[in-house]
Amino acid sequence: MESLIIAAARALEAGDPLGALNRVALRNDAPSLALRGIAMAQLGDLAKAKTLLRSAARAFGPREAVARARCVVAEAEIALVSRDLNWPVTALATARATLEKHGDLANAAHAGHIEARRSLLVGRLDDAERILAELCSSPLPPAAQVVRELVVAGIAIRRLKTKNARAALDRAARAARLAGIPALAAEVESANLVLDTPAARLITRGHERPLRLEQVEALATSEALVVDSFHHSVRRQGTVVPLGTRPVLFALARTLALAWPADVSREALIANAFQARHVDESHRARLRVEIGRLRAKLKPLADVSATRQGFALTPRKTPGKTRDVLVLARPVEEKHATLLAMLSDGEPWSSSALALALGTSPRTVQRSLEELARSSKVQSFGHGRARRWMTPPVPGFPTGLLLPGPLLKT
Repeated sequence: MESLIIAAARALEAGDPLGALNRVALRNDAPSLALRGIAMAQLGDLAKAKTLLRSAARAFGPREAVARARCVVAEAEIALVSRDLNWPVTALATARATLEKHGDLANAAHAGHIEARRSLLVGRLDDAERILAELCSSPLPPAAQVVRELVVAGIAIRRLKTKNARAALDRAARAARLAGIPALAAEVESANLVLDTPAARLITRGHERPLRLEQVEALATSEALVVDSFHHSVRRQGTVVPLGTRPVLFALARTLALAWPADVSREALIANAFQARHVDESHRARLRVEIGRLRAKLKPLADVSATRQGFALTPRKTPGKTRDVLVLARPVEEKHATLLAMLSDGEPWSSSALALALGTSPRTVQRSLEELARSSKVQSFGHGRARRWMTPPVPGFPTGLLLPGPLLKT
């Protein structure tokens, strides 16, 4: 009967879950339960897979620490796929240490890749890099090489290092061909689409055009004044003025930049920055205060001068540098754009997982989801803690995040 276990394991490794089930579907010993759980996960029945893997972990004896650790790793991968980001990561780290201790380096590497993918998903890029660096550098099976290179590419994409990302995806594509697993090849192809999909819009002098990630990356060295709507900052080459904690100031800067080289009326600035329908003297007084604050913030880069109608933005003269003003805008203007971008991966998310990934409160996410549901932009299924939210890919949104990572982080 051991030959059936080995044959089922090889079938799973080759991406043939039905072939594995044909060999162990009627067996209830611990190895068969584990293999059945992995097969059900590959077939998409994640709830059944989780139950089988937990049964297998309990069925393995106290001396079978490696087998139990493999079950934990498989369950962690299911948690990642089902976006259960509250799954205890310490259990995965313990399982990885157990596998390394007993010489199962291939599965230990797989556990590390799951940890790194989770860190990447929640935006902890340094943690993802650290985990990859900790893994054994010995040659990995082709399927494991694909997963590793996808994580490397994901980190590079979020840090806007597109050459590194393309190189990693090329390596992943070669490894996927060697592995011969269609699902892995499809995942690599999907990742490549992120690099070829318009990720932003560039607006200047009333004209706009779409930008791919390579073109967004090139803006980091632009001599023009760039108002970045993704990171709520104003920058020119290495000088960055962050306005993420000052939304009113950023709204004023963006409105002035969109109108450049013309000025903007006081009424338009008040409407855009303060969301005021009716303008009175209190709004005008507040505008003067906020313009003064913006002028002080932008002093290294630009002047904000008063005109007869309102105010105008003027980049400071710098020898050898252009005085152009560019606005880097989202591909689609949407109040909940970042939330929609997370959901555009096609996976079902819980509101708590979205809150963790976005770094905000669950209640804020819940309110946003309910608003999107009322406009039929997202849909949910299940109830209570089992409720999940998802949406088909939104045109104009690259899968993953709208713009990956801190733009100027090195």
